[in-house]
Amino acid sequence: MSSYETLAGCYDALTEDVAYQRRADFIEKLMGRSRVAVRTVLDLACGTGTMTCLLSERGYEVIAVDGSGDMLAVAREKAVGLSGEPPLFLQQEMPKLDLYGTVEAAICCLDSLNYLTSPRDVQRTLQRLHLFIQPGGILIFDVNSPYKLRSLDGQVFLDETEDVYCVWRTEYEKRSKVCAYYMDIFRRCPDGRWERGFEEHRQRAYEVEELRAWLLEAGFSNIRTYGDCRMSAPRENEERIYFSAIRRK
Repeated sequence: MSSYETLAGCYDALTEDVAYQRRADFIEKLMGRSRVAVRTVLDLACGTGTMTCLLSERGYEVIAVDGSGDMLAVAREKAVGLSGEPPLFLQQEMPKLDLYGTVEAAICCLDSLNYLTSPRDVQRTLQRLHLFIQPGGILIFDVNSPYKLRSLDGQVFLDETEDVYCVWRTEYEKRSKVCAYYMDIFRRCPDGRWERGFEEHRQRAYEVEELRAWLLEAGFSNIRTYGDCRMSAPRENEERIYFSAIRRK
């Protein structure tokens, strides 16, 4: 995964259109499928911690894990002053997840698993999640669908705020099933100058069938898929697909 050194400081400004409250509501509905009462939640690949903070404010004890120290620094600052139990932040890569105990639920939001471009790393991550989810507990994650990543090929996008200007283009490689995002990020400095940064991010497309197979191999059951924040099956050409799975006893 990329270091997010440039993106971390402006990630929240560029993702203001992400409906975090709505996604938190949906995740809570899915957590109701857990066979145990959910109190402690793992937020894997937590990024700048928006979902972490929302769940913490809703009364959950949250362990937030991310591979980027820059993103975690923003998340820790965001969590200052939260009511209730403060989140625990850990810097770890997803396939090397290592907790001190188990949780009743684990979430991995906003297509973070797609950033694992090695299928073996996805399998390792699911195995590590199985190890740290309590028997009967639930795993919830979402992915960008193969349809979405294929459709991004050759696209150019522009995101801007008063102090941030981001131009990114995408390339999808059919053989590797990897979509590359090339991002030029311009940030306004306090003295009025503009500073330019560049980041490359890569996501791999995974089919529902292979993710389902890896979940079963890792020890999960009752695997269900959903459309984007809908308690119904994904439609044809769905761009974001949610999964829920129960950790077998």
